Amino acid sequence: MDTSLIDARRPPTPHGMPAIPDIGSLDDAASMFTQARPHLLHIAHRIVGSPAEAEDVVQEVWLRLQRTDRATVQNPSALLRTITARLAMNVVQSARRRREFSASTWLPESVDLDAMPEAVAERQDAVERAVALLLGTLTPKQRAAYMLREGFGYSYDRIASLLQLSIVNSRQQVARAQQRLGTRQQRQEVDAVMHRRLVQAFLGAARTGDLTHLERILLADAN
Repeated sequence: MDTSLIDARRPPTPHGMPAIPDIGSLDDAASMFTQARPHLLHIAHRIVGSPAEAEDVVQEVWLRLQRTDRATVQNPSALLRTITARLAMNVVQSARRRREFSASTWLPESVDLDAMPEAVAERQDAVERAVALLLGTLTPKQRAAYMLREGFGYSYDRIASLLQLSIVNSRQQVARAQQRLGTRQQRQEVDAVMHRRLVQAFLGAARTGDLTHLERILLADAN
């Protein structure tokens, strides 16, 4: 048997070092992955800082490995470490983008009617996604307090008056909203009709500066 093709596919193993595993078969790949899993979890957890998210990352690593052309892999252990680190970094970057998206920066101060259609469409898409996040994550009072405070700079005493809360409670509503948005754990289904009404009201308020209609929708939902 000519072994030159095998030697060409895999680099020679230094004397005294363990042989590089062959993971061409799924069973071999599963065995190798099981052995490497604790170390991969350690890598993922060190990057994402969450045991649950680290578990999700490592599970995705296994799915990626199954889809990989394993016959061409020269160093499976290095491949797994690389995939784990990249996926974990993606999780961190995605979380950072979500925090930025859920902060007040997504709430436009105004809508430029003379902007290019592409810019207008992009802004509306951003508002639609943001409102969906608020509807799926916050309670009605948290949503009203957060949108009025972070979106339009309402004072806490004004928010308290509108929502019939104490000033302390109105501050708490905004703080709790920020905490929930930071984790972005969706707690309820998004009502399509309410989503459309709130998007339109928000865009109208941002465009004209008249917040009467937006207040009415938020307060009817919260009270």
